[in-house]
Amino acid sequence: MSKVAFLFPGQGSQFIGMGKELYERESVSKRIFDEADEALETKLSSLIFEGDAEELTLTYNAQPALLTTSIAILEKFKEAGITPDFTAGHSLGEYSALVAAGAISFKDAVYAVRKRGEFMNEAVPAGEGAMAAILGMDAEALQQVTDKVTEEGNLVQLANLNCPGQIVISGTAKGVELASEQAKENGAKRAIPLEVSGPFHSELMKPAAEKLAEVLDACELKDTNVPVISNVSADAMTEKEDIKAKLIEQLYSPVRFEETINKLIDEGVTVFIEIGPGKVLSGLVKKVNRRLKTIAVSDPETIELALQTLKEEYGNAE
Repeated sequence: MSKVAFLFPGQGSQFIGMGKELYERESVSKRIFDEADEALETKLSSLIFEGDAEELTLTYNAQPALLTTSIAILEKFKEAGITPDFTAGHSLGEYSALVAAGAISFKDAVYAVRKRGEFMNEAVPAGEGAMAAILGMDAEALQQVTDKVTEEGNLVQLANLNCPGQIVISGTAKGVELASEQAKENGAKRAIPLEVSGPFHSELMKPAAEKLAEVLDACELKDTNVPVISNVSADAMTEKEDIKAKLIEQLYSPVRFEETINKLIDEGVTVFIEIGPGKVLSGLVKKVNRRLKTIAVSDPETIELALQTLKEEYGNAE
């Protein structure tokens, strides 16, 4: 029997109207949006369904909004009795993966990611930090570039190792600018500045990580029901103490997504279900290995298609 992994997207996948059809048609999904509104004491659901796109993109809104939408979709899989063999997420998506694995309640997770977004936003004033996607350069060569720029006084480091030929760098605005220029001089095909509100997954996020530790202390973490592949180590995490440490470290460490997918392949996973808005992670999986089966689910139609495929082809239903 094929093994199945659930993948959960991070920031950048959000859009106004995501999850609205589910909210209107599925009571198990509606309950999740209602729980988020209650936990955060605000109408997050209204912002998601008919709010302002710029407001939704603010990191402290985007994070709880994406988590909520992803878990609202996940509820339909739980209702159908389908359990993954592994879960994983991209940055913020790791919190959705941990909810799916039973390590943290949705209520605690949605509060934690709201605070995570606030802390990340406060850590570096707007305009002082930046991120850029570097295309067509391997990690080792790019690491040499970022180390050199950092040694010269402008902090920049590898932030997201997404797939072959796509690595995101993060750091001070000057550091990212210099590293982008030098990467192109050293053979990178392109350097694309990202529209983000801060230098995520860089050392500049350490003040946010210290504050996040206090929030996680107040959350009830449990050992997982299924292994979750960590962004930080690209290894399975199952114990609550390890999970907390990794979530704190994750804020200032690279997201090892390519290694995560390779780890899941080594574990025998052949089917990857992306649960949440968009198809970003499905695209990255295909770039790691195009023979893998990916299914992106974001609305009632794609959920039904995924459930049918899993039941018919893989027998992955209890």
